[in-house]
Amino acid sequence: MTEQSQASPGARRILVVDDNVDAATVLAELLQIFGHETTVAHNGENAVALTSTFRPDVVLLDIGLPDISGYEAARRIRKLEGISQPQLIALTGWSQDSDKEAAAQAGFDKHWTKPVGPDQLQQL
Repeated sequence: MTEQSQASPGARRILVVDDNVDAATVLAELLQIFGHETTVAHNGENAVALTSTFRPDVVLLDIGLPDISGYEAARRIRKLEGISQPQLIALTGWSQDSDKEAAAQAGFDKHWTKPVGPDQLQQL
């Protein structure tokens, strides 16, 4: 299931991936307030599929997902052909150094620990 919004010209396209439906919805709505176009996925397989079709500039990707991990989703996204690769940001409660290293090895550009405030989101 996805939710999609329209945003103003020049906005970034952002895919929010989190199995917590409420958290994903609130984050997507906040990003919309900032003027971005968003869509939401609640598992890793859908995140990979939506990256191919929605073609986001940024993917905010949780690590602990119900089907495949965010690490595996990131590896699959990095292997997609025919798309401009998005910036991948791990957005997770997992904050150990080993988690950050695993994220980097999976192809993430950044690792953000939840909760993330509006100021950090505006960096997008």
